[in-house]
Order: sequence, then structure tokens, then C-alpha cells
Amino acid sequence: MKKFISILLALMLVLSLSSAAFADGSAFVSWYTFGDVYLTSVRNALDDAFKAEGIAVTDKDSNGVQQTQIDDINTALVTGTDALVINLVDSGAIGTAQNLMDVARAQDKPAVFFNRAVSTDNDEAAELFLGYEKTAFVGTNFEDAGKLEGKMIGEYLVENYDKVDLNGDGVISYVMFKGDEANQEAIARTKYAQEVADELLEAAGKPALKFYDDANTNKYLVDLNGTWSNVASFEYLQTILAQYNEANNNMVELIICNNDDMAIGAINALAQAGYNTGDEGAKVIPVFGVDAVDAAKELIKEGRMTGTVLQDAVGMAKATATITNNLIKGVDKFEGLAENVVIVDDWFVQIPYAPYTGE
Repeated sequence: MKKFISILLALMLVLSLSSAAFADGSAFVSWYTFGDVYLTSVRNALDDAFKAEGIAVTDKDSNGVQQTQIDDINTALVTGTDALVINLVDSGAIGTAQNLMDVARAQDKPAVFFNRAVSTDNDEAAELFLGYEKTAFVGTNFEDAGKLEGKMIGEYLVENYDKVDLNGDGVISYVMFKGDEANQEAIARTKYAQEVADELLEAAGKPALKFYDDANTNKYLVDLNGTWSNVASFEYLQTILAQYNEANNNMVELIICNNDDMAIGAINALAQAGYNTGDEGAKVIPVFGVDAVDAAKELIKEGRMTGTVLQDAVGMAKATATITNNLIKGVDKFEGLAENVVIVDDWFVQIPYAPYTGE
């Protein structure tokens, strides 16, 4: 039996090496974490996109630890890869991004960053990327998701105000779940989702949203682990509903989330309290998120979630794979990109967002 297993493992290794040998190049993809729901959809799409380009890919999970990512990238350069593809652990850490860029430049290897911003300042990021020709950043215009989410929320509330205002006090009480305190996208989504919704409400003659807890001057609840997780939102909302409920005439009436996974956690807590169950006649507290992952789409279809913002995982994956392949081949790095992407200043490739309500 042991001999059979040894032969099988050896055969698998030979097949793996043979596959790499016949590929048109190789890419080492370093992920912030394998545990993020949206990034899982990007990873699956990116593996497919690299396969379509003829690139052998190695995925590595940093488990949310920046030093692990640095060590993995250094190892990959020593063992051999044609390109680095980096989903930075510490979003906004320009110094770390600069160090990784310097390592790639020293080895004359392409370094394509994606999804997690390297700085909270686009001018600072531009200086980094424009300083090395074999690089690019694939992401989004981080303000757009929050603005689209806010527009969906505002339009929904204007149309359904009396139904949402459970205690009839003329004001909508809301909870805001923020994913990561320092993340550029989380900051923008937290800001604009509320601000744009308020603008639409006030234009319709309605009062601005009211955060459920007057003592919380931040007007949001943050995932202290920085993982944007459904566990954090579930536990927060479970505690909130023990005090803020219809029996006390102060029920929270709207849930805004920085991503779909936190929205899913919130819906689970609401379902435990008898809301958003999908059952006929059950009350629904409107819940909004960002990403349009499959689980969120299904909840919207079931009537348990109100809306989300599509962050195009496939589009992000295809753009990342195309740019990496172009850099490996030594051709124009933006050749062959989809027509709907926006290229900013020869370094920033923006994948557009879109509202999603299942309609």
C-alpha cells in the first residue's frame, strides 16, 4: 500500500511539472486570505482566466498575515516564477507595497497588484506604479460602491418609507457594519452609503437616517478582526436586537453592510429573531451589501435581502490575468482588456460596479 501511494505521489508530481513545462509562463498569486467570500469567487475566476491564457498558476494563502505574504513572495522568486500577482494583506500599506515592488524589480519580474489598495492616496499609489513599467493595479473606483449602495438605499426608502418605519416615528433607524477600520473601500462605503441615502431622503422631504445608538459617535460597528465576516455582524446584531426591538418600540429598521458576507451574518441574526426568514408574511428589515456573491443573490431572490452592489469578480480576474500574461510576453500590458474597464494614468485599471436587486 505504501509503495502504491509513493508511486501515485510521484506520478502526480511528474504530471504537475509536465503541466508547468508546457505552459506559456507561470504566475505566483499571493492572497490576503482564502477565507474571504468575495475573494474566493475572484480566485476561482482567476485560476480559470490564467488557464485560458496558458499560464501555470500557484495560489498561496497569507492567512491575513503580512509577513507570511512577504516570505512567500521571496520564496517564490527564489524557486522560480515569471510573475508576481499580489492581493496585499495590509491594505493601504504603501511602504510594504514599495518593498514588494522593489523585490520584483530587482528580479526583473512583473508585479501585478489587485483588489486591495496599496495606499489611501491615489497620487501616492500612482508614484509607486509609474516608477516601474512591469506593474499595474487592478481594482475599482473605491467611492463608487458606497455611492451606488446609498442610491439604492435612498430610492428604496423613499418608495417604502411607511413600511420600513416600524415604530411610526417618522425616522429610519439604521445599523452600519464596517469591514475594516483602515481599508480604503470600507471607509468610502461607510461614508457614501449613508450620505447619498440621506441626500435622496432629504430631497424627497424625509429626515436623514438616524444611527440606532446615540452614544456611538462613529455611527458604525467595525469588524475588530478586519475580516468583514458574517460572524462579526451576526454577533453584533444579535446583541443589538436584545435591546432594540419592536417590543421596546425602538427596532432597528435598516441594515447597511460594507460587504455581502456581513449582510449574510445580519440576515442570520434577523432570522433568529423572526425577521427575513423568507416565510410568507414574515417581516423584512431591508439589508444592503456589496459584492453580489452567489449567496447574496440567492437571498435577494428569496426576498430576505434587499440589494447589493455587483463587484465583478470575473471581470477583475480576467483583467488581472490579461495584464500578467501581457507583461510575461513583453507586449503592451493593457492589450486585450475588456471595453468596459477604465484605465487611469497608465497604472490603474478600474473594474466598474453595478447595482443588483435581482430585477
